[in-house]
Amino acid sequence: MRTWREMRGFPLAIQLLLVNQLGVNTGFYLLIPYLATHLGENLGMSAAVVGIVLGVRNLSQQGLFIIGGSASDRLGARGVIIAGCAVRTVGFALFALGDGLAVLLAASVLSGLAGALFNPAVRTYLAQEAGQRKAEAFALFNVFATTGALIGPLLGSVLLLVDFRTSALTAAGIFAVLTVAQALVLPARKAEPSGSGVLGDWREVLGNRPFLAFALAMVGLFTLESQLYLLLPDGARQATGWDGAAGMVFVVGTLANLALQLRITRRLKSRGDRPRWIAAGLAVMGLAFLPPALVSDPGPAGWTDAVPVLLGALLLYLGIMIASPFVMDLIPRFGRPELTGTYFGIFYAVSGIAAAIGNTVIGWAMDAGEDDARGWLPWACCAVFGLASAGGVTWLHRRGALPGDPAPAVPEPAGERSNA
Repeated sequence: MRTWREMRGFPLAIQLLLVNQLGVNTGFYLLIPYLATHLGENLGMSAAVVGIVLGVRNLSQQGLFIIGGSASDRLGARGVIIAGCAVRTVGFALFALGDGLAVLLAASVLSGLAGALFNPAVRTYLAQEAGQRKAEAFALFNVFATTGALIGPLLGSVLLLVDFRTSALTAAGIFAVLTVAQALVLPARKAEPSGSGVLGDWREVLGNRPFLAFALAMVGLFTLESQLYLLLPDGARQATGWDGAAGMVFVVGTLANLALQLRITRRLKSRGDRPRWIAAGLAVMGLAFLPPALVSDPGPAGWTDAVPVLLGALLLYLGIMIASPFVMDLIPRFGRPELTGTYFGIFYAVSGIAAAIGNTVIGWAMDAGEDDARGWLPWACCAVFGLASAGGVTWLHRRGALPGDPAPAVPEPAGERSNA
């Protein structure tokens, strides 16, 4: 109930974007976690071809974030959000209706392009609309996103009892509803593009060295967040010997997010600057991987061994709750308001590439640890990533490379407010 009360305190546009993110994550996780199984088992594709289809989707999204960000600045975030949801509707429908490689590759490209469009656009619109309450808005955004990431796989597992096509069409239907809702309700914001042209905008942002250094420092945030879908579920399954234990990771995170996210953000916002809490959150994320390392050696499965894994998941979610809203709050303040979308787009492109490298390292550590009976190795690598990122942000902050906290808004004297 507290979440809903907080939500009603924001403008209608932000309320819609929060519900939109709930729907986006529900639709996405309803389909994508089960796509590889569908391609391999139902369609009989080789592991190499499955990897190509999934890789094309990731590459399309990561490589085109900058396009979505620039489009938000030049055309207005509202139109880009609507276009992104519409494109994903088509992409997910193709996954349901096609079984040929060409159709599946087209579906992957469209699905990735959709994410590249609406991800930076939604954050741009949210940052512009929230004003001085960006941190709280992004905290709520995180709550709705996490809830959708829990609902999606649960709904998907039920729909798969029918077949994959039903699941994919349901996901496409969710995005179709979101497209219509935003077209009807989301207020338009007038775009105010800079006069330097798109290439000039890119040069300006890419020439901002403190911003690029900060984006690279976020490799820990994105790499460790990815382990919610890789290392931690795998650890829960190995600890208990039960495949369903992976879902416990998401239940723990969602309940903690609903109960704590807003309280944490509000408390920390009034007690210190943003970079300090970003570094603290990254450090907590790194330390979250130490408890599971204690039960990572091969041995008989037992439910008591799940406790350190779930504790690690709880700490990881806690670190994300501390850091993420302030990261989103900080990004627009690296440059001009007219380039907010471009900053978000390039941030996700740079951080996504760095995180892809980080995930490759974690994957190698998982294989090496399994081969050499060093189960602690991937957990230790994750801890190093988190602590290194925390150190990087601290170093940038001490050098004065990161933007300071915004000045508090000063109320206008009575009788001098504009009615425009």
